[in-house]
Amino acid sequence: MPDTLARPLGFLSILLGVASIALLAVSVWGFRVGGWPWPQAYDLAGWGAWTAGAGVIAALAGLVVWLRRRRGGAGAVLLGLILSLPVAGLGAAFEIAARTTPPINDISTDNEDPPVFWFTATPSDYPAQNAESQRAAYPDVRPLDLSLPVDDAFAAALALVEDRGWEVLSADPAESQIEAIARSRLFGFEDEVAIRVAETDSGARIDMRSRSRLGQIDRGANARRIAAFLADLETVHTQHPN
Repeated sequence: MPDTLARPLGFLSILLGVASIALLAVSVWGFRVGGWPWPQAYDLAGWGAWTAGAGVIAALAGLVVWLRRRRGGAGAVLLGLILSLPVAGLGAAFEIAARTTPPINDISTDNEDPPVFWFTATPSDYPAQNAESQRAAYPDVRPLDLSLPVDDAFAAALALVEDRGWEVLSADPAESQIEAIARSRLFGFEDEVAIRVAETDSGARIDMRSRSRLGQIDRGANARRIAAFLADLETVHTQHPN
């Protein structure tokens, strides 16, 4: 492969990297602002990921050419790699997550008596068929026990929900349940969250359910949300026990 190819390959990777970022940006804009259906936005984002992958390949090929005699083109190759890697990495992470997590989108810390959504767009029970797959994939998704009175635990959970910027649909201390909408960072997909606080002999037990409104899989997002929320709630309690 001629050494003079390093610079053209670098410019090609730059073009592909810029195109991939533009495709992703348009797909996000289309869903958030343009009212596109999510499959259309996802398809365009997928094309962005493939374009970015091609940019990474072009940049790596340019790097191989440049390493042979180091005759120019290194800057273009490096810039192309920098521009292509973010979207390519995002696409790879999504694909890996889709292949390594179960095809479910509704997760609960309590599979026997899960919280029920009452104030969301489509109130429904937790799908019983999810329980086995969930336990196998996310064994650490469990209730949180706090040595707090129920009212204090409820207040702490609500404060954390508000601190995260979730949209509160219902927060009734008499029912000891909070319902809210959490949005994904990139596309702003809406996920529904229910947090139930129950009295125990030693204080309060926090159960949490999180489900995606769109799609049939969540790539582990709901389990991560529950784990992160309960971990933060436990940390807050540990740091401020009273």
